[in-house]
Amino acid sequence: MGYMSLISPCLVCGKIFASNPHYVPSLRGEPVCLDCMIDANEKRVELGMEPHPIHPQAYEPAEEH
Repeated sequence: MGYMSLISPCLVCGKIFASNPHYVPSLRGEPVCLDCMIDANEKRVELGMEPHPIHPQAYEPAEEH
């Protein structure tokens, strides 16, 4: 069995990161890194909004199939 990761720049900060292409949060089809998602969710909570869900496997390798 093998694994795969999507390696790409974050839409928000530009940092290169690895993610699971099936679960990584994205905006307009562009992936967003975990640090930026945490920052965005903290701001959303401060504004009384629900945080965006982050799948537990979003930043883990995906099983190859």
